[in-house]
Amino acid sequence: MKKFSLFVVALFMTVTAAFAQIHNPVKWTVASKKLNSKEAVVFVKATIENGWHIYAQNVPDGGPVPTTFTFNPSKDFTLNGATTPTTKAKSKYEDTFKMNVPYFNQEVVFQQKIKLNSNKPTTVSGTVEFMSCDKTRCLPPDEYNFTVTIK
Repeated sequence: MKKFSLFVVALFMTVTAAFAQIHNPVKWTVASKKLNSKEAVVFVKATIENGWHIYAQNVPDGGPVPTTFTFNPSKDFTLNGATTPTTKAKSKYEDTFKMNVPYFNQEVVFQQKIKLNSNKPTTVSGTVEFMSCDKTRCLPPDEYNFTVTIK
């Protein structure tokens, strides 16, 4: 009987794992544009599933995890200013945090200006940390690692 019970438990766990779905409501892409021999822009785009949102970079203390960008240092380039969104964030009051929270839904493109220190192709890499939520739940903070070559 114990063997049969263990078999049933193992079978149940296998079937449950097979139907379990890792939800990933945000898809990221990266691109770049060389402006001239000394400047370029890196674009990091988030495409967000309907009903979901990510939080802006300027979330007040005590709120959800803001979207943050970290660029890996390189002698081939320097950052020129901060990473900024190309559209204005929306804002809404969230009971969970007892505050107005800025967010993006559907799509947002962030841009980072780069000062090039060399004429050769330059690789820019980094990480964006973000938190995605819908009306009923928030997923744990996640990271997207990106790399783009500026030619």
